[in-house]
Amino acid sequence: MRPNLLDTRPPLATLMVATCNVLNLANAGRVFYPNQDAYTRAEYERKVEWLGGRFRMLNADVLAVQEVWDETAFKEALSHSGLRYDFVSVPGAENDATHQGAQGTPRVGMATRLKVEAVQSFADFPPAFQVEVPGLGMHTRFERPPMVATLRMKHGQPVNVLTAHLKSKRPKFLQDAQGRALEDKDDRKVAALASLRSLVMRGAEAMALRCLVIDLLERTSVPLVVMGDFNDTPDSVTTQLICATTEIAYDRSARDVALFNAYDLQGEMALKKDVAYSHIHQGAPYVLDQILVSEEFLPNGRNSVGDVRRVDYFNDHLHEGRDRTRSDHGFVRALLRVQMQAPPPPVVSGAL
Repeated sequence: MRPNLLDTRPPLATLMVATCNVLNLANAGRVFYPNQDAYTRAEYERKVEWLGGRFRMLNADVLAVQEVWDETAFKEALSHSGLRYDFVSVPGAENDATHQGAQGTPRVGMATRLKVEAVQSFADFPPAFQVEVPGLGMHTRFERPPMVATLRMKHGQPVNVLTAHLKSKRPKFLQDAQGRALEDKDDRKVAALASLRSLVMRGAEAMALRCLVIDLLERTSVPLVVMGDFNDTPDSVTTQLICATTEIAYDRSARDVALFNAYDLQGEMALKKDVAYSHIHQGAPYVLDQILVSEEFLPNGRNSVGDVRRVDYFNDHLHEGRDRTRSDHGFVRALLRVQMQAPPPPVVSGAL
């Protein structure tokens, strides 16, 4: 087939992104939760080697991770992949002369081959968006602060990438300063209240994340990719709160600050498998780990600069039995395409 010399559509560059909940990635011998044993040296070596193999298989340009206790452990897992990442960061989990890794709860992080222009971690909710949690008082900050990186692709296109890990559905029982229970966990009514606390906390974090998404998208054409463990499904109230796609039906301007599930935007040639899940709870599969994109990745969007080529779920290990040297979450990867700068129009021979 002869090329169309009048085709002035800009070529597309690829951007591979992936999100991985790595399940308590910590250094050997380091106690991360009081009720869990530290990894032995052998367990640690198995874990970083296993993760390195998965990272190599994903081969992502941008790798978002959750549940990292020690940045050095993440770097070692990356070294086992054989891939080169010039930028690696897990804010709050640094290991140096003044930092001994994450304390109290694990953190989110990122590794990328792209040029990094800015990085910021957001701990506090906006002042006017704090929420009262029954029995706990005001919920004012993320338990695991989300991380935003402004990246630039080789052809010059900037892109913002955000990774987050929202509050789990695990009931939030009241404890004293020493971690002793202040409530009867066997009381079913108390358990219901504890589950409500978790829901309120996750909802508050989703609301605060929504505020951050609006700040990143409003009146700008820079594409945004949001990845992570949302601890809820794509159709849940909390995920929809973050995305706000339902508002598009009656407010055309809402598209500018909406997010779309990358799985739903895959091209026609993509293989949409029936195994699109990232976690198994009590025998049932769920999609908790998600990749969301802004309108710039809508194929026919008003401000489109690319599309979603395909989304893959790497979850076979979830059927291999529970083993903390692996992960209890599947990993999700999306192949995005972004327009390169349009070439100058060709000179057509014989034109007047």
